[in-house]
Amino acid sequence: MRDVGRDPRRWPAWWWGLLVGLGMTGAGFGAAVITLGPVLLWYDRDYLGMTVHELHAANHHLVHFLQHDRITMAGTMVAIGALYTGLAVGGIRRGWPWAREVYLLSGAVGFPTLLYFLATGFVEPLHAATSVVLFPMYVAAVRRAPHTPRWRPVPEGPEPERRRALIGQLLMIVTGAGLFVGGAVISVVGLTGVFVPSDLTFMGISTASLDGVNPRLVPFIAHDRAGFGGALMSAAVAISAAQRAGLAAGRGVGLLDLGGGRGRGLPARRRGARSDPLHGLPPLGAGVLRHRIDGDGSPAGPPVPLRQDAVKSFATRGTPGRD
Repeated sequence: MRDVGRDPRRWPAWWWGLLVGLGMTGAGFGAAVITLGPVLLWYDRDYLGMTVHELHAANHHLVHFLQHDRITMAGTMVAIGALYTGLAVGGIRRGWPWAREVYLLSGAVGFPTLLYFLATGFVEPLHAATSVVLFPMYVAAVRRAPHTPRWRPVPEGPEPERRRALIGQLLMIVTGAGLFVGGAVISVVGLTGVFVPSDLTFMGISTASLDGVNPRLVPFIAHDRAGFGGALMSAAVAISAAQRAGLAAGRGVGLLDLGGGRGRGLPARRRGARSDPLHGLPPLGAGVLRHRIDGDGSPAGPPVPLRQDAVKSFATRGTPGRD
C-alpha cells in the first residue's frame, strides 16, 4: 500500500479485478436475501402496481416462480464473483496473461446483457446501478497487460496424475460449454416467448391469462429470465476459458473453477417451489462431472506441476507490461 499510495490511478489491475469479484459476490448474496425475504422491492411494486400478496392471490404459484428465477440469478452472480476473485488474486496478480484474457472475455459477454432491457421493457434500478459501479472497475482491471510474470517452474509430477488432471480440465471445458449453451437458450427464451411449457404447467396458467392479470407481468418475468441467461453465459465463458488455458499448458487450474454453478438454484427447492426433474438435470450433470474430476469426491489435491516444456508457452501468452 505504501508503494502504491491512495491514488486509484496507481492501483494494480488485480486490485480492481478483486473489487469487481467481491462486488459481484456481495450483490449476489444481496439478491438472494431479497428473493427469500420480501421478493419485491419498492420499484418492483411500483412497476407492477401489485404487492406480493396480490400476486399470490392472482396465482398461488406465481411468487414461487419469481423466486425460482431470481434465486438462480443470485447464485450465478455469486459464482461469477468467486471466479473473478480467483482470476484476480490467483492469476492477474501473478502476471499470468491468460487470466486477464479470461477476465476480459467473461466481462465482454456479461456486461452488455444489461441492454436486454431494450427488448423486455423493464429497467431494474439496482441491476443498472450495480453494472454502472462495477463496469469502470472491470475496465481498470483489464485495460493493461499484467506486470512482469512472477512464478517458479516446479518439477514435473507423476505422468498418470498429470493426465488425470488434464482429463478433468477437459470435462470442465465441456461443462462450461454446456452452461453457455444453456444460458444462450435461456436468454433467447426470455427475450422472445419468455415461458417454456413446463413453466406454464407449473403455474397452471397461460401467457394470455397472465397478461389479463397484469400486462406488465410478462415483461417483468422476461427481464429476470433473460438476465439470468446472460449471467450464466458470462460464468460459462470464465470456466471454459480458464480451464482451456491450463489444458493447453498442461497445468491444473484449481482455484479458478470456484462456484462453477453446482449450487445454482438449489435454495429454491423448498415447499411450493418448482421441482421439474428435467430442469434439474444440467446442475446434476455438472455435479457428476465435478465428482469425476475429484475422484471419490474428496477435496482435490494441489495443482498439478507444470510440464517443463509447457512453461514458456504458458508464460508468453500475451505481452507482459508494467502494471
